[in-house]
Order: sequence, then C-alpha cells, then structure tokens
Amino acid sequence: MILLEILKYTLPSLVVFLTAYFLLKQVFDKQNERFQAELENERLKANAKILNPLSIQAYERLVLFIERISPANLILRQKVQNLSAFQFQTLLIQSVREEIEHNFSQQLYVSTKAWEQVTNTKEELVRIINTAASNLKSDDSSAKLGELIIKYEQSLDKPLIKSAISTLKKEMQNHFAKKYFLD
Repeated sequence: MILLEILKYTLPSLVVFLTAYFLLKQVFDKQNERFQAELENERLKANAKILNPLSIQAYERLVLFIERISPANLILRQKVQNLSAFQFQTLLIQSVREEIEHNFSQQLYVSTKAWEQVTNTKEELVRIINTAASNLKSDDSSAKLGELIIKYEQSLDKPLIKSAISTLKKEMQNHFAKKYFLD
C-alpha cells in the first residue's frame, strides 16, 4: 500500500521530468545547431577574407604568365644573336617551362578549368614552337624560327593568348560575381 502511495506521487513527477528533459534537449540541440552554423559561417567569411585576395592574385599572375609566353613577348625576351633554330627552339621551350614552374602554386587558388586552360595554352605554344622548328633546318637562324612561330600562332582560328586570357577573365568575373553579387 505504501508502495502504491509512493508510485502515485513519483510516477507523474517522473513523466513531467522526462517530458521537460526531452523538450529542453530539443531546444538546446536546435540552439547548438544554430550556433555551429553561425561558427561555420564566420569561419567561411574569415577564410574568404584570406583566400579571395590570393585567388585574385593568382588570376593576375596567370594572365601575366600567359602574356609572358605569348610568342612575340617570348621571342623578344629570348632574342640571342647567333643561335641556330635548334638552339633557339630549346631556349624557348626551356623558358616556357621555367615560367610555368614559377606559377605551379597558383593552381591552388583558381578553378581546375582555369588551370587546365593555362596548361593547355603552354602545351599548345610548345607544340607551335616544335612544329615551326620541324619545318626548318636545325642550322637555320633563330630569326627565321621566331618569324615562323609568330606566323603559326597568327594563323590559328582562335588566337592562343587572347583566348586564354579571355577565359581566365570570364572565369574570375563569374567566380567573384557569384560570391559577392548574387548572395
């Protein structure tokens, strides 16, 4: 009988306690989720403050790289007197490879598509240099090779350098328009 009397008072108390516990747990869980989402949002904003300038700088450096390897600029920078076509071909390809090596880290801050455009441009330029050189004798002058490279590049349907720069500019504008103007 005493047990029944104790249960009569404790059972409703236990039900009220468990109900309150689960309701409060749900409220606290929702608050914790909101808090975690706010922390994540703040973390993303802080990362954006660091990464966005690096990303912009990477696009700038890649445009500069592409300008530096444009046939006219590359040939003018590497103009060395008394080189054979073969020696000049080797010098030009080495210069292009050195230029890309200085920019490998930029792929961390740009999209895969942008980096592929840069590497495709580099590979296309090397192909143009090799094609032009294959149409000359190895002891022809470097001036002949330079002229032929520029002619090959100009004969392309899509200008190699302008196309690559245009793609990088569009990509950067789209990337930052989405982040800053559509949110």
